[in-house]
Amino acid sequence: MSVGAGVTVAETGYTARHLSVLEGLEAVRKRPGMYIGSTDSRGLMHCLWEIVDNCVDEALAGYCSHIEVELHPDGSIEVRDNGRGIPVDVEPKSGLAGVELVYTKLHAGGKFGGGSYGASGGLHGVGASVVNALSSRLDVEVDRDGRVHEISFRRGVPGIFDGEGPSAKFKKKSGLRDGGPLGSRVTGTRVRFWADLQIFLPEAEVSLDEIHVRLRQTAFLVPGLTLSVRDSRTEEVTEETFRFDGGISEFTEFLARDEAVCDVLRMQGQGHFNETVPVLDEQGHMTPTKVEREMVVDVAVRWGKGYDSTVRSFVNVIATPKGGTHVLGFERALVRTMNELLRESRLLRANDDGVTKEDILEGLTGVVTVRVAEPQFEGQTKEVLGTSAATRIVSTVVSRELREIFTNPPRGAKQQLRAVLEKIVAAAKARIAAREHRDNQRRKTALESSALPAKLVDCRSDGVDRSELFIVEGDSALGTAKLARDSEFQALLPIRGKILNVQKASVSDMLKNAECAAIIQVVGAGSGRSFDIEQARYGKIILMADADVDGAHIRCLLLTLFHRYMRPMVEAGRVFAAVPPLHRVELTNPGRGQEKYIYCYSDAELHKVLNGLRKRNKKWKEPPQRYKGLGEMDADQLAETTMDPRHRVLRRIRIEDVEEGERIFDLLMGSDVAPRREFIVSSASDIDRDHIDA
Repeated sequence: MSVGAGVTVAETGYTARHLSVLEGLEAVRKRPGMYIGSTDSRGLMHCLWEIVDNCVDEALAGYCSHIEVELHPDGSIEVRDNGRGIPVDVEPKSGLAGVELVYTKLHAGGKFGGGSYGASGGLHGVGASVVNALSSRLDVEVDRDGRVHEISFRRGVPGIFDGEGPSAKFKKKSGLRDGGPLGSRVTGTRVRFWADLQIFLPEAEVSLDEIHVRLRQTAFLVPGLTLSVRDSRTEEVTEETFRFDGGISEFTEFLARDEAVCDVLRMQGQGHFNETVPVLDEQGHMTPTKVEREMVVDVAVRWGKGYDSTVRSFVNVIATPKGGTHVLGFERALVRTMNELLRESRLLRANDDGVTKEDILEGLTGVVTVRVAEPQFEGQTKEVLGTSAATRIVSTVVSRELREIFTNPPRGAKQQLRAVLEKIVAAAKARIAAREHRDNQRRKTALESSALPAKLVDCRSDGVDRSELFIVEGDSALGTAKLARDSEFQALLPIRGKILNVQKASVSDMLKNAECAAIIQVVGAGSGRSFDIEQARYGKIILMADADVDGAHIRCLLLTLFHRYMRPMVEAGRVFAAVPPLHRVELTNPGRGQEKYIYCYSDAELHKVLNGLRKRNKKWKEPPQRYKGLGEMDADQLAETTMDPRHRVLRRIRIEDVEEGERIFDLLMGSDVAPRREFIVSSASDIDRDHIDA
């Protein structure tokens, strides 16, 4: 066979001796990304979760009630549990103790159909051994059979360290060490590892916040299990403990941020399926065997008055952030059952279109969990469930239980469930209204004068990257802005006063509001779930309001509109707030080459400028001008300070934390008045009264 045009195999020198075979854990160190995803902080956290998940599997099996995580000052991480302890007897085929086998051999463990675990998160048998391979030192202590059994590893190789930490002298040696006697009923496992700096990036570090989130989540999913984390990295040691007995019902309440329409609805059941899997026989061979599996389904949902949906899914307490077959079954059951219930209750007529998944998920918070032996995941990172039978089983359970709840509601829940159905129908009507509004706009071309609001002062350039849309407060500021702008790439859209607070209004009310509809129409990318950032007509959206309390309120209302209905623009960093100056200092004797006017953007900056002028014996016209609004500036001043890209200051609006951002918007702009009043009263003492416009 030829290698290339005019080139023979012999000439390339490429023969079998050039092929490499990676033995044991060497493959993990050579290609760590295959096993933990990356070698940054995310990969380091993945190593921690592999160890924690093994402890959680003991809890799921009913043998562990307490798990502790400790972050040590030397950068090591320790995980402790009070489970049965990893087996310490010798495995006949390998001749190794169970602990050493688990930590040195890939695809070795108690989760391959041997009956040790009915359901588990660690399924490939590579978790512990991968962490070991990527650690410069890993110590394991097992409490079992009335004694402490110890073993240490250096980059996957068993041996003995002469001292503390990974830099201590190391001597290779296989086998367990006796750590002394203990009570016959004391069992558990302690694992401490130091991440290998030869593998992980220097900036890789564990996130305490992420640990809190994960342990809290696990405590919800395994009722009665206590999980704690201790951070000893600083002088001020912190400790957090999580335990929840309410299960996923309590988890759903925790996740929900909006006001409830109904109580949490719990749907539980199980189903069976057959699959052919390789099972280890007595001779140590993997033999394809047909086995019957049981899948336990537990789902909790709750509808709220908000518009965003949150659905978390888990398999054997392992999160599947990208969903999978179980989520697919859940969504199919919701759509089919809800459409049936709506038609039976006559909220949908025979000729009406059915509601969609998006209509049903609006305002829904849900947790979908399944437990099954040996689930099939797509990849070692376990982000997607692939077990095909889960779709059918979850769909059957959810359909049956949901229908039962709505047909025979619990005492006092009938009105709540009716409100849920009405909310879904209202969401469908709003979706249809939004679609009709969008379709009406699409029927008109961008070249027609009727396609865009008459008050839009557009720019000449059609290049999205360079173009800017200024949303201007008031017609008086618009007149000045027209003269101050660069008409080549700067467009203006005036708004009259304060727009609708869309956090409290429905979608249909928002679309009926002239100002909101004009903004959505001018941006040109739709709204809500149908928003397509690629269709946006401008590269930057700049909110230009007065530098006073009313201007701040208008900016807040506009940001609420963008956050709720055009969030991708904010997430992409394309929404800005203009920063007009607060003061203008006019020098009476400017020096040569010195500007006559100095603009200040805060009171602190004004004081600093005036002090500097005094020291240089410069005089200025008293008092310095205080701008109350954009309309007080002439065109040259507005261009120089606020609109000219060479001189202006823009404040980019960013979303650092989506959940926290949603909570703040709901607090400040939502329909619930009591928390807002409490916030205002508690924060009143922080206000400098001298800065309030009178």
